[in-house]
Amino acid sequence: MNLWLMKSEPETFSWDDLVRDGKTEWDGVRNYTAAGNLRAMKKGDRAFFYHSVQGLEIVGIMEVSREAKPDGDGKHWVSVEVKPVEPLKKPVTLKQVKAEPALAAMELVKFSRLSVGKVTPDEWKQVIDMSKA
Repeated sequence: MNLWLMKSEPETFSWDDLVRDGKTEWDGVRNYTAAGNLRAMKKGDRAFFYHSVQGLEIVGIMEVSREAKPDGDGKHWVSVEVKPVEPLKKPVTLKQVKAEPALAAMELVKFSRLSVGKVTPDEWKQVIDMSKA
C-alpha cells in the first residue's frame, strides 16, 4: 500500500464535505508531478487529507476507492476517487510538521506547493503519533 497527502482548500472542499458526501472525485489537479502521483495511486492506498490555505493542517485519512481515469480532454490530467476513513484524533498543523525533525524531508515541507505528494511509512507513523499527543 502506498501512502499520500492530498491538499484541498477547506472553503472549496473540506474534510467535512468529504464525510458528508461519502466519497469524491479528486479532480482539477493541473501539475505534472501531482498528476503523476494520482496516476500511481492504487485502490486501497491511504492518503492524509490536508486543509491548505486556511487551517494548514492534516485533518483526516482517506482511502483511494477508484484508480486514475482521464480528467478533462487532455491526456496529461487524471482524477481518482477517494472516500473518508477517519478523522485524525487531533489535527496536525504545518507548524508542528515543520518543527518535527523526523518530518524534515516530507514532501509537504520540501515541496510546499505540491497538491498531491508521497508520504513514507515512517512519516505516516510520525504524523499519526503526533495526532494522538
